[in-house]
Amino acid sequence: MKILITGSGGFIGYHLSKYLLEKKFEVVGLDSLNDYYSPKLKLDRLKLLGIKAELSKDNTSYQSSVYANFKFYKCDISDFISLTEIFRIEQFDVIFNLAAQAGVRNSIINPSQYINSNVSGFLNILECAKDFNCKNVFYASSSSVYGKNEKQPFSEEDRVESPLNMYAVTKRTNELMAYCYTDLYNIKTIGLRFFTVYGPWGRPDMAPILFAKSILNGELINIFNQGKMERDFTYVDDIVYSLYKLLLNVDGLQSCELFNIGCNHPVNLEYFISTLEVNLNRKAIKNYLPMQMGDVKSTWADTSKISKVIGYEPDTNIEIGVKSFTDWISSYGLDNL
Repeated sequence: MKILITGSGGFIGYHLSKYLLEKKFEVVGLDSLNDYYSPKLKLDRLKLLGIKAELSKDNTSYQSSVYANFKFYKCDISDFISLTEIFRIEQFDVIFNLAAQAGVRNSIINPSQYINSNVSGFLNILECAKDFNCKNVFYASSSSVYGKNEKQPFSEEDRVESPLNMYAVTKRTNELMAYCYTDLYNIKTIGLRFFTVYGPWGRPDMAPILFAKSILNGELINIFNQGKMERDFTYVDDIVYSLYKLLLNVDGLQSCELFNIGCNHPVNLEYFISTLEVNLNRKAIKNYLPMQMGDVKSTWADTSKISKVIGYEPDTNIEIGVKSFTDWISSYGLDNL
């Protein structure tokens, strides 16, 4: 089968591309390489997939020098005309739509960016899937859709009507759009509610890299809600393996599904920071602040549903995951982040 991975220069997209390529799937990657965070990090990820850094021309294919089964397009999913042409040329069997404008806090400041990429862009993906008869669409949702929900762990059966930021609004909108296209056009859509993914080659706007950089540079780290925060930190390899298992079982999945993909084990933020301190051999200088707008105190994934379907059991605990993450930072270098 031929697989499209949008956001293939991004954090999860890079890891998934690499994993599926090594499993000998035919993969086409697509990414706009925008400057929300340093494009250099995205280009460095793509270099590992055999795509040269000099990607000056948009909407044309670049062949990997490492993987014969990998081709890359520099393209924005909000560009419907270009996206349509790529679908016409490639004729995909499966889509993993991981491209999105990320960042919870930034969505409060720049909400229009999130509508353009996450809503209009996803609509383009669904329209192309319909027009070119691609019947299997996996797409990234988020634990953010649970919003103000207080019952934990969060279950896919919970109502999600209280989003706290525009990023969550766009991800819940994606889920409703997917339901509509499944019902109208018989496209199988699988929503992936990711919980705080971390690991090597992660996003520099997320807490793990922000904290690590500040600790190594001897700078203050801001800790909100006076440190009384918990996150269901999920190591990227566990995420990728779950997506691989879902792909292998795609024929047996229901037509419109949602899956929590987390560790099912919330970790106190203070403990996460202390684990960073141990692995970086530096002490953090902490600046405690009140809860910030659009944030939640705790996330915790009920993963029983995906466990029943594919036997999902994340096996990377926080100590192993953080060590792998900090080892990567040491090898990659702070100057590159």
